[in-house]
Amino acid sequence: MEKQGFIPALTSVIIISIVIISVICFVIYNVRLIGPVIILLGFIPWIPLKISGRTIKSTGADIIFGAIDTGMLGIAALIGASFAGVLGAIVGGAVGDSITDGFAGLFEGRTAEYLRKHGIEEARTPLSSSMGKMSGCLIGVGIVLTIAWTIIGISIG
Repeated sequence: MEKQGFIPALTSVIIISIVIISVICFVIYNVRLIGPVIILLGFIPWIPLKISGRTIKSTGADIIFGAIDTGMLGIAALIGASFAGVLGAIVGGAVGDSITDGFAGLFEGRTAEYLRKHGIEEARTPLSSSMGKMSGCLIGVGIVLTIAWTIIGISIG
């Protein structure tokens, strides 16, 4: 349990954040790549989980929460941006976040119940919760951006 406490979790969040920011700096203007790259970055938080001895399944509720929350937030920000530019994206993201937290919490709770029912240990620790949510958020918004910019062809300009 010591490997899943606050200090290992904080260290993991800081290191992974630096990696994510560095990678995003290189691909931010490549619209076709940004979604898939963000999805791939979503798997990096699984590394500290595996090192700590935690299964990926046990963080399923947090991954689901992050994917739904930030995926829907991405949609709200894109809609806001299409109506009012940068301010619309900020307002859409901020208001969307409160709404998406509620919806994502529903799915997080349901997933946690499912995991417990099937005998999968899902008790939250600082490491499992932070890495699970970080992973889910990146995967969720990566999927939204991939669909928006690659499949649907929404313009960013």
